[in-house]
Amino acid sequence: MRSDTPAAPRLLPDLLNALRDDLLKAQYTVERTEELLGEVAAAALRREDPVPARSALAPLEDPAATLLSLFTLGSTISREQVAHALPTLGAEGACGLGLLAGTGAGMRALVELAPYSAQDDQGPISWWIASDLSELATGTALHPDHVLGVGGASVTLARITPRERVGRVLDVGCGSGIQALHASRHAEHVVATDLSERALAFAAFNAALNQVEVELHPGSLLEPVAGETFDLIVSNPPFVITPRGSAGDRAGRSEAGQGTKVADGADETWTYRDGGRAGDTLLAELLDALPEHLAPGGTAVMLGNWERSGTEEWDTHPRAWLAAARDEGLDCWVIQRESEDPAQYAETWARDGGITPRDAAWPGLIEAWLADFASRDVQDIGFGYVLLRRPSSADARPGTLRTEQGTGSGSGSMSTHLAAGLRMINRLAQLDDEELAASRPRRAGDLMERRHLVPGAWDPTLIELVQGAGLARIVPADQALAATVGALDGTLTLGQTIAAVCALTDADPDQTRQRLLPQVRELLITGMLTL
Repeated sequence: MRSDTPAAPRLLPDLLNALRDDLLKAQYTVERTEELLGEVAAAALRREDPVPARSALAPLEDPAATLLSLFTLGSTISREQVAHALPTLGAEGACGLGLLAGTGAGMRALVELAPYSAQDDQGPISWWIASDLSELATGTALHPDHVLGVGGASVTLARITPRERVGRVLDVGCGSGIQALHASRHAEHVVATDLSERALAFAAFNAALNQVEVELHPGSLLEPVAGETFDLIVSNPPFVITPRGSAGDRAGRSEAGQGTKVADGADETWTYRDGGRAGDTLLAELLDALPEHLAPGGTAVMLGNWERSGTEEWDTHPRAWLAAARDEGLDCWVIQRESEDPAQYAETWARDGGITPRDAAWPGLIEAWLADFASRDVQDIGFGYVLLRRPSSADARPGTLRTEQGTGSGSGSMSTHLAAGLRMINRLAQLDDEELAASRPRRAGDLMERRHLVPGAWDPTLIELVQGAGLARIVPADQALAATVGALDGTLTLGQTIAAVCALTDADPDQTRQRLLPQVRELLITGMLTL
């Protein structure tokens, strides 16, 4: 850690209790702060434009408005305002926790302390999350040891993680601890690791503030939990692909999954959310080591990036990384949600670090990224989800490896949808075609059929099965598949339904069954049919 690294907040139980009481009394929640901001200012703040928020909050004396101005917008306020917003803790107590410091003009925040709101199977969530001040608050470059708060990636991971009751959960690269907090609601024991001791300090502070118990260990990726197994592993790893070369090396390396933009005199260089490896090899390393830490029946969920080089298929790298896990009997599921070409990717992460085309650093950073990708002939970079499940000892069998591109989003809970898909992959792997034909699938309640016809024609030129929930998939179907799915209400077996469709259409029953059974398996995994 550098000598000029800001101190992390301190764990002082009496002061933490006072802070919690004050935050509760102030109604410092997402709902309350958005009410104070109004729709326009709240929307602007989500776009990282603080000006409307500052204007909306300036005339307000409400304690929640003061706390938002102080801890999110980086405003300097008087000691009297601090005393009004934090009457139990007070200015001295806030300084003692490492949250505030005095200035000539008053008091300023040393950390961001933001309300957080979510919903899971156990009900509504309302927490407070401490992290380093964002660039929005400071107007300066992020520190090399910056600890992020709750961002888009962490929210996505929380939304796709299954929430069944489990025994032990591991959060790899926990950052400020949001995934560990979520896990505490449905796990008996939560362990979190991070290479950054500052990140662990923030995670410990957040756990204590929100009265959650988490076991924290310093170290890289899975090293701190050698020999241990877990029922659920979650990770938002430092997956962002960053050029290694001289520019990246001057900026330093971080495995904490944190953003870094380093100003070094006139030469501004940075490394952002990367683990110090070239290309996408960090995810390969993590996935190679992860299976041995999954208990029977255990699940792993993580986010990641992967490169596609030359004429490779988009899933070439994920398939190579997961081949060994599949051979060990694990079910592996990769979903690519989006992809960007090298220039788009470089622009995305440069802007994410606060660099714009107006900045002198922009050309050099973009050129470094493009040169790095060109050295591996990278055509585009994918982003998505990686899910693994180790079958229980009772259903030991060869593993499966499934990849798909799913860019849509439908209604309902994504975590519930993906968990059901993993269970169905396991169930179908144990059903041969005769057993599947003897089952009684039902079409899902959100499934619709869409037909496209040339005006005046009787027969459709295209039939599509459209999913309302999950990934909002659209599946082309012929008349036989559409008729079979339409008739699947649980009354007849799948085999009987296919036979009835063939009797009505004069299609060959054996050929039709051979063609439709794999399609039905796919519809079951994606949730368009249920079993």
